Amino acid sequence: MLDLSRERRRMVDVHLSRRGIHDREILEAMREVPREAFVDPGYEEFAYEDGPLPIAEDQTISQPYIVAFMLEMAQVNPGDQVLEVGTGSGYAAAVISRIVDHVYTIERHAGLAETARRRFEKLGYRNIKVRTGDGTKGWPEAAPFDAIIVAASGPGAPLALQQQLDVGGRLIIPVGEDPEEQRLLKVTRTGASTYSEEDFGAVRFVPLIGEEGWREDDRIRTGRAPSHLPTRSLPQMIGAAVEPLPEIDDPAFAEAFDRFAERRLVLLGEASHGTSEFYRARAAITRRLIEKHGFAIVAVEADWPDAAAIDRYVRHRRHSPAAVRPFQRFPAWMWRNTEVAAFVDWLRNHNQRVRPSKHRAGFYGLDIYNMSGSIAAVLDYLDRVDPEAAAIARQRYGCLTPWQKEPSTYGRAALSSGYRECEEAVLKQCRDMLARQIEHAGKDGAELFDAAQNARLIASAERYYRVMYYGGSQSWNLRDTHMFETLQHILDARGPNARAVVWAHNSHIGERALHRDGNLAG
Repeated sequence: MLDLSRERRRMVDVHLSRRGIHDREILEAMREVPREAFVDPGYEEFAYEDGPLPIAEDQTISQPYIVAFMLEMAQVNPGDQVLEVGTGSGYAAAVISRIVDHVYTIERHAGLAETARRRFEKLGYRNIKVRTGDGTKGWPEAAPFDAIIVAASGPGAPLALQQQLDVGGRLIIPVGEDPEEQRLLKVTRTGASTYSEEDFGAVRFVPLIGEEGWREDDRIRTGRAPSHLPTRSLPQMIGAAVEPLPEIDDPAFAEAFDRFAERRLVLLGEASHGTSEFYRARAAITRRLIEKHGFAIVAVEADWPDAAAIDRYVRHRRHSPAAVRPFQRFPAWMWRNTEVAAFVDWLRNHNQRVRPSKHRAGFYGLDIYNMSGSIAAVLDYLDRVDPEAAAIARQRYGCLTPWQKEPSTYGRAALSSGYRECEEAVLKQCRDMLARQIEHAGKDGAELFDAAQNARLIASAERYYRVMYYGGSQSWNLRDTHMFETLQHILDARGPNARAVVWAHNSHIGERALHRDGNLAG
């Protein structure tokens, strides 16, 4: 059964804190308020995904990040009096109520207002007052407000709301005459009749209906755009957003990506693991970034020991006698294809001209699988440099030996006490390899780094297969975390100026973008 309190904490840590929400009062309030209590029945399991969810009257409950972002823009503080326009499910008002003294919230749909009022009563949130009416007129008798937050988009900031701000008060509202091109606006009252404005970028909200917003008509009631605004079909919107490119083999195709040359990470994702045309396009972009802009890392959604065999080939490093034929595990077709083979041969030829050799571009695997290949790689390295340490490693990895060919069955076996020592054994081996890496830094760097990373993979894989037996999202998150951390280790190993192109499925690309908020193009 899904642990919603744990998912709530994860939402705050991953979707809010890591994306730049730092206000402690807001983070604590969102850790406290149960969002599942504000979604429609059947949507509880999705309550802590960072996305909007449908509610009655063709409205939505806003995504958690945008709620937190608007509250941070509004600078809500203990002791404040806040007006919210657009109660909806009541979730945002509930979060605000955990921070400020008084919340006044207006909803034009009587059914939504009554449902929200019942939710507040059930949760014991007694500092919230709910009204049904035209939110563009505000709540004059309760004014002035320290902050007003509007959860719907109007053609501009209603004058009535601006006038109900206290001096120094902040109005946060999405505005725009085109429903597809709204901007999030912050209006601050600086004096009796003076205001300042800040634009915080593009957003998308439902229309603000009222005397100082959009008028209500049949098209609004069906949840579509106001009738006096231009409408665009999905193909038209896509057509307006896309940028035509030359044919893949045209040099101008890859040149179009020179705009990302100064980024440290360029993420190239795909929704379906790609087609021949996509693989050729991805290779052309990567060749350009390597050849013309000095990128030296190609990190792919593949297993480390398999990619290491390719890395040795393209960087003209020593072949490992213990290495087996790479990319034999599903999905072999992702890497054992003519497009990847052509890119690998190009990379090898390119590297032959690169001096010194430490600057050659490498090919690295980020994924968590192929535990047997990683065990073989660690033992092969230790057999060559320290046979005594190799014997200890064999003993530690011994409990995993029966499961190397079918590691997915390890999780059930690990439930018994006879296999519980596996976790500690592989962690000890991982720590030993990392200690060796620190001790021998600068001596046999590439070989030792490869072995140490294999040891990390084994430790992660042991936990992954153990957790996978129980099902749920934790195993997926563990896999994504491993890939992100592997990318960090590669960047650290290649130096502060190293830059990487990442090839992975869209979901993994998205997680890395969330984790890494810096110099990034995707």
